Amino acid sequence: MFARKHIAMPTPELAPKGRPSPILSANAEHFLFSRPLHGPYPAGLEVAIFGLGCFWGAERLFWQLGDGIWITAVGYAGGYTPNATYDEVCTGRTGHAEVIVVVYDPKVLSYETLLKTFWEAHDPTQGFRQGNDIGTQYRSAIYTTTPEQLAAAEASKKAYEAAIASKGYGAITTEIKPAPPVYLAEEYHQQYLAKIPHGYCGLKGTGVSCPGTTSEALKG
Repeated sequence: MFARKHIAMPTPELAPKGRPSPILSANAEHFLFSRPLHGPYPAGLEVAIFGLGCFWGAERLFWQLGDGIWITAVGYAGGYTPNATYDEVCTGRTGHAEVIVVVYDPKVLSYETLLKTFWEAHDPTQGFRQGNDIGTQYRSAIYTTTPEQLAAAEASKKAYEAAIASKGYGAITTEIKPAPPVYLAEEYHQQYLAKIPHGYCGLKGTGVSCPGTTSEALKG
């Protein structure tokens, strides 16, 4: 199975050229919240970006957090091809990960809560796969939009790595770096499991709780 899958990052030379215009229509709205998916977003809100395998089930985790969530959206990030299509990403040649964009109100919902949701929902030790979903697009990633998010993400990784090591898991492979451009995916992918409630979701966590808060981890 692994031999037939793309399990190494491609080089830029292999990437499709992409296109100058977004593939998601400018007036696309969140299926549940009826709010525009494209920014700009209201003042005071922040953006968090996570990759944790197939983005269908991952997006649902974050919109289900409820209060404090403005919109969620799915897209592609971390690769080379501008405005890539799903078919292009699935070739393994764009270098993109499937990601979830979470626009939230930090006065209502903390970034620490988003990190806890992220870590506990998947196995961040699997490299270029998540369960039966194999390929570079399924890698674990945190793309940060502020220096504070970057520090918090690194601290939470350290804390969670210690927690899962005590249960026999290996090193965390999550990619953590400042956010690259994010290209929102086709409309049929957006809020997919709200439209298709019994659709595919391959998420499976380690069963290990993320210890404490990020602020506590920073003190440690």
